[in-house]
Amino acid sequence: MSDDVNSSAGPPREGSLDAPFRHPIAWQDEAYYDLAKVEAEMERQFDVCHTCRRCFNLCDSFPRLFDLIDESKTGELDSVAKADYAKVDEACTLCDMCFLTKCPYVPPHPFDIDIPHLILRYRAAKRKAGHREFVRDQLGKTDRNGKLAKPFAGVVNAMSARKNTPLRKLLEAIAQIDAEAELPTYHSKTATDRLKGPLAPNPDGPAFGQRKVALYATCFVDYNEPDTAVAAARVLALQGCEVTLVYPECCGMPQLEGGDLKDVAGRAERVSKVFAPYITEGYDVVALTASCGLMMKFEWPLIEPENKEVVALSAATRDICEYVVELQKAHGLTEGLTPVEGGITLHHACHARAQNMGAKSAEMLRLIPDTRVELVERCSGHGGTFGVMKATHQVANKVGRPTARQVASKGTETLCSDCPLACKHLGQLLSAETQPEAHAAPRQAHPIEIFARAYGAF
Repeated sequence: MSDDVNSSAGPPREGSLDAPFRHPIAWQDEAYYDLAKVEAEMERQFDVCHTCRRCFNLCDSFPRLFDLIDESKTGELDSVAKADYAKVDEACTLCDMCFLTKCPYVPPHPFDIDIPHLILRYRAAKRKAGHREFVRDQLGKTDRNGKLAKPFAGVVNAMSARKNTPLRKLLEAIAQIDAEAELPTYHSKTATDRLKGPLAPNPDGPAFGQRKVALYATCFVDYNEPDTAVAAARVLALQGCEVTLVYPECCGMPQLEGGDLKDVAGRAERVSKVFAPYITEGYDVVALTASCGLMMKFEWPLIEPENKEVVALSAATRDICEYVVELQKAHGLTEGLTPVEGGITLHHACHARAQNMGAKSAEMLRLIPDTRVELVERCSGHGGTFGVMKATHQVANKVGRPTARQVASKGTETLCSDCPLACKHLGQLLSAETQPEAHAAPRQAHPIEIFARAYGAF
C-alpha cells in the first residue's frame, strides 16, 4: 500500500467529472498499521483539507482540525502536534458525507483524499498498538447483548430508562454512558421469533411469482425494533413477493467504527456464505437499516475484494425502501394505500445517503396518496456508540440540534429516518431543545412501518 499521491495520474486539477471510487482496504498489509506512516498520510490529507475547507460545516471533526491549525504557532499544519490528531478522530462517526458530498479531491483526483477511510486506518493502527476502548467494544457486541437481554427485556428496559435517574447515574459513573442519552429497548420476542416461517405471498400482488426476498434482519431490528421486520415482510408479501427472514449475525458496523477490521472481515465471510444459496436460488437480499446496507454493499467488498460470495452479496443487496421503489417501477404496487394524517418528515440518514442511491425513503413515502412528505438531509449527530458515550454525547447533540430545529420547522406529526438510532436521537432533541414546553416529539417510526400502516397491514 503506497502512501504517496499517484504521480502517474497527471498534474493536479481542480475537481473532476470522473466517477469517484475507493481503494480496497489493505487491512492484511502490515504497513497499513504502521502508526508513523498513518500519521504522515494524515498530515498530507489534512493539509489538503486545510487549503480547501469546504467540509467545515459537516461535523465537528473539521472545525477541530481547522481550529488546531489556526491556533498553532505557524498557522499551518506543520506546527500541530501529531497527538492532537486524536481530537479530529474522536469527532468522526465515519458517516462518509465529506467523501460523498463535499470533497472535490477524492479518487481518481491525484490528491487521493478519503478522510473517513483514513480515520478508519488510524483507528486500526491504534488498536493494533494496544489502544482499546473497553466499554465501546462491549457495547459493540450486539448479538451477545441482545441474547442476554432477551429473557429479561422488561427489567433491562426499566433499568436503562432515562427516567431511572439513580441507575443511569451509576451506569454513567461506571461505564461512561451518558445518563441523558436515550438507549435502545429490547424485546422478549425478536424479529426472528415473530417471522419464523415465510409469509404467504399475495397471489394478486403485481410481483407474484417474480420476486423472492431474503430479509436481512440486522441486529438492531432483530433485538430492538422487530416491528420494522414485520412491517417490511408484510409490505413485500402484499406485493406478491416470497419473503423469508435471515439473520446469521451482526454486520460488524460497531467493529468497523472501532478499527477491528479482522473481525469485520470474518463477519463478511460468514454472512455472505449464509446468503450464497439464497442468491443462487434467485432471492434478492434486502437490508432493513441503512448502516447494514452500507456495510454489505460497499464496505465489505473493499475489505474482502477477492471473496466472490461477498461480491455477489453486495450486488444482490438493496435497502428496504430502495427495493419497494424498485418494485413499483418494475411491477407496480398493490392498491390500497391511504393518506397519513398530519404529514411526515423524513430524516435522510447519512449511511443511506452514502449508498448513493438517492432519497429512496422519500420516494417511497411519496407513493402514499394525499400525504405531505418533507425531507431533511442533515446529520443527526448520533453515530452509534458515539451518541451515547459521556465523552461524545454532547458533541452528538451539538451536531444534531440544527437538524432537530429543521425537523421542527416542518410541523408534521410523524418523524422517520432510514437510521432508527438517528430517529430516536432527533426525537429526544426535539423534546428537549425545540419543544421545551410540550415535551413531545412527533410519532417516530421506520419509513417502512409508516408505509405498512398506510396499507393497513401493520
